[in-house]
Amino acid sequence: MKVTATDLPGVLIIEPKLFGDDRGFFYESFNARAFAQATGMQLEFVQDNHSRSQKGVLRGLHYQIEHAQGKLVRVTAGEVVDVAVDIRRSSPNFGKWASVRLSAENNRQLWIPPGFAHGFVVLSDSAEFLYKTTDYYTPTAERCIRWDDPELKIDWQLDSTPTLSAKDQSGKSLKEADLFP
Repeated sequence: MKVTATDLPGVLIIEPKLFGDDRGFFYESFNARAFAQATGMQLEFVQDNHSRSQKGVLRGLHYQIEHAQGKLVRVTAGEVVDVAVDIRRSSPNFGKWASVRLSAENNRQLWIPPGFAHGFVVLSDSAEFLYKTTDYYTPTAERCIRWDDPELKIDWQLDSTPTLSAKDQSGKSLKEADLFP
């Protein structure tokens, strides 16, 4: 496993070792011992999620204000731009973001620590997105920051207006949102 730091401290690109031949490929998508050795973090994942979205769908920027979730995310079909935003007021990186292209072809994963908002937009015709979380989904704690907040200036690499859920359409600006201390 190869671990690469992003420009945003704590957000890591994880690249598993791929074994391939003319039959196809194999890789361990997660191994707790290898993850701990490579990152220095021993994590307990409690929930796995799987979504499928069409081209142009943007999901985010989501987080839970209580029961904050760390997320290990990956794409098993298609391609997305994945974004993490530091929303910890006490952080020297507050309001900064990092983005990474994740695809079925590059097999990259992204570790997003608790205290970060997360979102992605689908670049391919469709994408299947899988993620492990360190805490359970808690609907009453869920929050959303606007994907197009002018203060954040996130480059989603879009060429048209994205398709959003009602929840994402009503996201708050960074200035209005409930944030971490």
